Amino acid sequence: MGKSVGELGVEELVNAGGLRVEEGNELYHALRDILSEFQSPSHIWRQIVTRRLLKPSYPHSLHQLLYYSVYHSQHSSLPLYCFPSLDQSKRSNLGRLMEKHGPELLGPSYKDPITSYPLFHKFSVQHPQLYWSLVLKELSVSFVEPPKCILDTSDPSKHGGTWLPGSVLNIADCCLQPSSHPHKTDDTLAIVWRDEGFDDSEVNHITLKQLRHQVMLVAKAIDATFSRGDAIAIDMQMTANAVIIYLAIVLAGCAVVSIADSFAPKEIATRLRVSKAKGIFTQDFIARGGRKFPLYSRVIEAATCKVIVLPVMGEDVGVQLREQDLSWKGFLSSANQTQNPRSDHYSPSYQSVDSVTNILFSSGTTGDPKAIPWTQLAPIRSAADGWAAIDIKPGDVYCWPTNLGWVIGPTVLYHCFLTGATLALYHGSPQGRDFGKFVQDAGVTILGTVPSLVKAWKSTQCMEGLDWTKIKTFCSSGETSNVDDDLWLSSKAYYSPIVELCGGTELASSYIAGSPLQPQAFGAFSTASMTTGFVILDENGVPYPDDVACVGEVGLFPLSLGASDRLLNADHEKVYFKGMPIYKEKILRRHGDIIKRTVDGYIVVQGRADDTMNLGGIKTSSVEIERVCDGADECILETAAVGVAIANRGPEQLVIFVVLKEGYNSSAETLKMKFTKAIQSNLNPLFKVSLVKIVPDFPRTSSNKILRRVMRDQMKLQLSVQSRL
Repeated sequence: MGKSVGELGVEELVNAGGLRVEEGNELYHALRDILSEFQSPSHIWRQIVTRRLLKPSYPHSLHQLLYYSVYHSQHSSLPLYCFPSLDQSKRSNLGRLMEKHGPELLGPSYKDPITSYPLFHKFSVQHPQLYWSLVLKELSVSFVEPPKCILDTSDPSKHGGTWLPGSVLNIADCCLQPSSHPHKTDDTLAIVWRDEGFDDSEVNHITLKQLRHQVMLVAKAIDATFSRGDAIAIDMQMTANAVIIYLAIVLAGCAVVSIADSFAPKEIATRLRVSKAKGIFTQDFIARGGRKFPLYSRVIEAATCKVIVLPVMGEDVGVQLREQDLSWKGFLSSANQTQNPRSDHYSPSYQSVDSVTNILFSSGTTGDPKAIPWTQLAPIRSAADGWAAIDIKPGDVYCWPTNLGWVIGPTVLYHCFLTGATLALYHGSPQGRDFGKFVQDAGVTILGTVPSLVKAWKSTQCMEGLDWTKIKTFCSSGETSNVDDDLWLSSKAYYSPIVELCGGTELASSYIAGSPLQPQAFGAFSTASMTTGFVILDENGVPYPDDVACVGEVGLFPLSLGASDRLLNADHEKVYFKGMPIYKEKILRRHGDIIKRTVDGYIVVQGRADDTMNLGGIKTSSVEIERVCDGADECILETAAVGVAIANRGPEQLVIFVVLKEGYNSSAETLKMKFTKAIQSNLNPLFKVSLVKIVPDFPRTSSNKILRRVMRDQMKLQLSVQSRL
C-alpha cells in the first residue's frame, strides 16, 4: 500500500528524487512544518503546491511519492491537486463578471466567485438570456444587425431554441477587427509559429493587421474562383496558411469543409461527396518527423473538384498538377484580376447568424460519418466556453496541436481570435522534444493536449530540461485521462490546472469541464459548462436526484446556444431526441456518454453507452476497469477492457487487451493474475478477468478513439470458434 506522508524519512525523499542530502533535509523539514499545522490530505497537498516544494526539475518518482503518500488513505472522495485562491478567482474572466454582476443577479446570497460559483452556474442554466447578454460583451463579436432578442422559444419543433434571431454578422470579420473589449489592437500578435527542422530559429509571428491583410487577399481570390455559399474543403496541416484560408473562406461567405490530413482517399471522397464541396485546399506533401509524406496524390484520388495546392516548403509546389488544379501562387494571382487590384480592402459577406460557416464530421466508425453544420452561433458558443472554463485572455499564447479536420482545430482558432489571445502553431509533429522547445520559446501560457500525447511525452522523457513554467493552464480532451500521466504534466508548471473538456462537434463545445473557480481532481470534471444543464439517467431512463452519487447515461437539457439543429446526411431528430425522456416539460438531448457523479460532486466519464458491460449482474464501464489495470504493472502502456457474451453460454466474460511498453516483456497469464487482483481489491471482489490478449496496438477511429466494439467482435468470434471446437 505504500507509506503515508508522515512516515516518509529524509532518505526516502533523497532516493526517490535524486536530491542532494541538504535538499532532502530542506524538503523533509518543510513537510514537517506543514504536517504540524494541517491534518486533511487536501490541505497538506495544497500547502505543498502553494509553497512550490516540488520543482518541475525533480524526477517524476518524487512527485509520485509525495502525491500518493499524501492521499494514501483517502478513498471516498477524489484527491484534489489544484486549488484556486480567492485572489486568482477574482482575476479570472468569470470571477470578474461575477464580482461585477453577482450582487444584483443573486442578491444577498452572493459571496465571492469561489463560494457562489454553483449558485451562479445554476442561474446561467435558468436564465440563459441574462448570462449570454453579459458574455457577448466580453467577446469580439459585433453585429451588423443586432439580434431581436437573445432566445426565442416560441417554435416547439426547435428543441434547442432560436438564438440571436434576426442578427447579421460575419464571424471571421469579428476575428480580424481590433476591439477595445477584449483588448486587441492592429499590433497584437495574432499567430506565432515555427516550422519543424528550424528549432533553433526565432519564432515567426504575424500581427492582427498583417493577418487581416492576408485573409482579405485570399478572400478576393476565393471570390474570383468560387461562388458565395460554396462549400470549400481544407485538407492540410494546421499551419498559419491553413488558418488564413479558413478565415478567408468564411469571410467570403462560403463554408469550410473540415477534412483531417491523416485521412485515406476513401474517407476524403466521402466528405467531399456529403458536403458537395466545389474545391479543396491541400499541400503537395506533409512534413513530419523530418520526412515528407504525399498528400496531393491522396487528395486527387478522391477529388474531381478543383484542388488548390500549397507547397510544404519553399515557393513552388513539388508535384505535377492536374490541368484543372491550381498552385497557391497561381491561385493568389487571380485575386489581382478582380475588384480593385490596388486596394487591400475586401468587403466581408455579412449573413444571418444561422448561415453555415463550417461542415464538420463525427469520427464515424460505421457507414458515413455524420455531417454536422456549424452556423455562426457555434464559434460564439465555443469562444464563450473557452473564455469561462479555460480563462483565455488577451496576452495569452495558446497552443493545441491539432488539425482543422477535427473539432478542436476551429475551436482553438475561435478561442484565440474572439478573446484576443495569440494562436501558437508548430508546423510538424508534436510527439518530440522539438515541439516542447517551441512551447518554451513561444512563451505558451495555455497548452492543449490529448491523453495519448501526454503518455508518449512521459514515457519517452523527451521534454526533460525544458522550461514550461509560463503555462498557466493545460487542457485535455478527446479521451479519458490517466491520473499518473496528468500528475506528470501538471508538475511541469508547478501544478497548473489541467482543464478537462468533454463535449461534441454537434454541441460546438463541451457539456462538462473543469473551472478556474473550483479545486480540480486529475481526470475528472468539476462542473457542467456554463448554461448547460444535464441529468444522469438510470437503467429505466429515470433521472437520479441532482446531488446523488450515481452512474448512468447523461441526458442534456435541450436549450443550448450553438448546438446543432440539423445534420446533412442523417435525421437530426432521430439521432439526438427520439426515445429520450421528458424532463421538466422538455425532451432531453441524447449525447451517449455514461458518466459517474462522485460523492463530492465531481464527474468522471465512464465511456460511451456502448462501452459498458454486465459482469455478474453488475453494470460497469470499460474505462473504470482500464484505470485500475493501467497501474497494475510497470510494463503496461495501455489497456482496453471489453465484455464478451457468447450466445446461450452464460454471463459476459471480461477480456483485457494490452499494449506493452517498448522493451518490456510479460506473459498474458501473469498479467491476468495481476489484473484480477487489482480489479478485485479496487473495484469489486466478484469481478475476474477471463482472458488477457497482448497486442501491438489498438484499432482506433481516425480521431484516435479506441474501437472497443471492433475488439469485442473479434474476441466474440474467436471464443465462439473455440467453444464449438
